[in-house]
Amino acid sequence: MSALALDAVELKSFLDREFPQICDQLQIEKVTPMCARMRLLCDDRHLRPGGTISGPSIMLLADVTFYVAILGMIGPEALTVTTNMNLNFLRKPAREDLLCDARILKLGRRLVAGDCLLYSASGSPEKPVAHAAVTYARP
Repeated sequence: MSALALDAVELKSFLDREFPQICDQLQIEKVTPMCARMRLLCDDRHLRPGGTISGPSIMLLADVTFYVAILGMIGPEALTVTTNMNLNFLRKPAREDLLCDARILKLGRRLVAGDCLLYSASGSPEKPVAHAAVTYARP
């Protein structure tokens, strides 16, 4: 499967409709076959004591980015859900936007597996702040 079912504009419209509570926090940067990149628009609500980005905000970015990568491939299936996420925090993120690159490794009929690499917007993927292994179930 190599063609996109939904492009970035269609995915943004879907997220705005289905998940309005996150629309002002995340931005789709790009969607390509089996991959997506999103940005966490960092502000005070994403910070933990000490001024670094909180774990829940990092998890939000990884989870939604992988969801977008999947929906880009299969279309608007709102009930596609996370079944497992293993998140490793690798270094303290700067107080700035975070980028997440999600990659689908296996797009099965029932399960989708892949990973996410998260890094500071002014940094590079070679210095990630977190890595997630993710599995989703398809409806």
